[in-house]
Amino acid sequence: MNEHRRQILQMLSEGKISADEAERLIAALEEPPARTSEPGAAIGTKTPPKFLRVQVDSEDNGHEGPTKVNVRVPMQLLRAGVKLAYLIPSAALQKANLAMHEKGIPVDLTQIKPENIEELVEQLSDLSVDVDQKDNSNKVKVRVFCE
Repeated sequence: MNEHRRQILQMLSEGKISADEAERLIAALEEPPARTSEPGAAIGTKTPPKFLRVQVDSEDNGHEGPTKVNVRVPMQLLRAGVKLAYLIPSAALQKANLAMHEKGIPVDLTQIKPENIEELVEQLSDLSVDVDQKDNSNKVKVRVFCE
């Protein structure tokens, strides 16, 4: 066992990282280094993300125990959803926009078009949201990121 793997397992046993985080770190150690000497490979380019991931860990010990959420949404589903949304009649989109604005969500669904989806996915690749909340009763950790 190499030293990096031992450190990851030690952090897991001490509760410093979750099992999912340990799994990702170990997988990253096992990945071969990126090959940039391939013909046509541009320096500094990165592969587009394939999944949007949402993780929620709560240590709230209510009547049902801690809460664990781990959702992986394929980016292809996002692309397909945008294409399907483009087929919704404009009157229905206006009603949906109005309902969202009433709830405080400033989104204009008429501006989401299939030709813009790749730009949206490209921008999502840099998305990473981490929220750690600690109070007297529990600890909640929320992560949203692309992989």
